[in-house]
Amino acid sequence: MTTLGARLQDVLARIARAAQQHSRDPAKVLLLAVSKTWPAASVAELAAAGQRAFGESYVQEGVDKITALRSLRLDWHFIGSLQSNKTRIVAESFDWVHSVDRLRIAQRLSEQRPDSLPPLSVCLQVNISGEATKGGVSLAAAPTLAQAVAALPRLRLRGLMAVPAPSGDFMTQRQPFRCLRELSERLQADGLQLDTLSMGMSHDLEAAIAEGATLVRVGTAIFGERNTA
Repeated sequence: MTTLGARLQDVLARIARAAQQHSRDPAKVLLLAVSKTWPAASVAELAAAGQRAFGESYVQEGVDKITALRSLRLDWHFIGSLQSNKTRIVAESFDWVHSVDRLRIAQRLSEQRPDSLPPLSVCLQVNISGEATKGGVSLAAAPTLAQAVAALPRLRLRGLMAVPAPSGDFMTQRQPFRCLRELSERLQADGLQLDTLSMGMSHDLEAAIAEGATLVRVGTAIFGERNTA
């Protein structure tokens, strides 16, 4: 087994342990391998080890990998900040967008999603910790935005995403994830059919799974420290 393959198995084992500890089915937690800054060859290596879903934060880098690896039929998730001038290429290339935090971005994705493709799966990014330096809709504004996005054609609102302020304490990590889960439950009670909580990364995936994560976004624990060369 390659080094990447071994790290992938280690992360899958962490997910399984966390799910079992909290009486959850490990099969209900999807691993998104965050491959930003890593080459297409590394993605192909993980794909050969069984990983299907990959996350990218930089539009052109992600599109280059999608093009290079099209024959592998992978699932591609855009998880970075999205500007209006990049919505068309994202709508045409990716399967998911996790970082919708403004109605105008959602409208552009809806208008620019090709009819030949399935509806684009989207998550609302919620600024769950209220950090001024992070994107995301506020907790208070999220219900209104969610209803508006859910009504758009060519999009399928799947759920919510968050990147909480980092903490090394397990119980402190759980609190913002709990807030996101409770928001999801309120939106579902209001009639929205949501199935995704995109939350948890290399350092806090156990806390996220404890609070109901259905998708964890893991880069460092699989690939190692980010490649910035």
